[in-house]
Amino acid sequence: MSDWNWHSTWPAPAKLNLFLHVVGRRTDGYHLLQTVFRFIDRADSLQFAPREDGGVTLATPTPGVPPERDLTVRAARLLQDATGCRQGVTIHLAKTLPMGGGLGGGSSDAATVLLALNHLWQTGLPRRELEKLGLALGADVPVFLHGRNTFAEGVGEAFTDIDLPPECYLVLHPAVNVPTAAIFGAPELKRDTPPIPAIDWRHGQGRNDLEPVACARFPAVAEHLAWLRQFAPHALMTGSGACVFAGFPSRAEADIVFARLPAGMSGWVAAGLPEHPLASL
Repeated sequence: MSDWNWHSTWPAPAKLNLFLHVVGRRTDGYHLLQTVFRFIDRADSLQFAPREDGGVTLATPTPGVPPERDLTVRAARLLQDATGCRQGVTIHLAKTLPMGGGLGGGSSDAATVLLALNHLWQTGLPRRELEKLGLALGADVPVFLHGRNTFAEGVGEAFTDIDLPPECYLVLHPAVNVPTAAIFGAPELKRDTPPIPAIDWRHGQGRNDLEPVACARFPAVAEHLAWLRQFAPHALMTGSGACVFAGFPSRAEADIVFARLPAGMSGWVAAGLPEHPLASL
């Protein structure tokens, strides 16, 4: 039996994109991507309480986000609809990950709701079915359901799992919310990077094609990246921004650079995870 139950606190970890190439665009406007997702030990956390009335309530709403648009509420209702489940839930969400940071926080929250409630409600959907459900909520949701560090392709739903070396990351968070749609919609975005076979990718290879657009439109992103690259030339932006990061072989090395962070910049050090904390659920 799993140790996870109604009394548990459920993690929703961040992800980093170790590279992100835009290799094309579909006729429906969706971009075709190649990326490597890495989970890190910085996370939001969720708790769940059963309801007898079948309702779904978020006890900790995000200011400015109506409940019907909140990904956690949408995820719970999606699972109810897909399985005919008549149980309800009250969701408590404690946010650590910034919105618009490129860390996948909202997607990770939604995935943890699906994983947790599929277990708690005993709806019994296999992980692959949960991944398909998650794609309806957003392109990054399936990878959190998949649960493995992975080379992802397509719109982010085709996975080739990979082993990544232990690494600690210094993540900097510019105080801007970068809207994903604005970056992907930019006319100057490079959309024709040649694809690489997953088997040929090597750790440290590639860039983030979204980075030049985000840096031009949000100077704080460029500023944080320039500072970090003084110490780690391989530093990158994650996702569509705003966060930037660099990997180090040890926490001690990441801490040394973190200690030099100027006043007015914020960030943290987080270890890379071998897999999602709920991968074996």
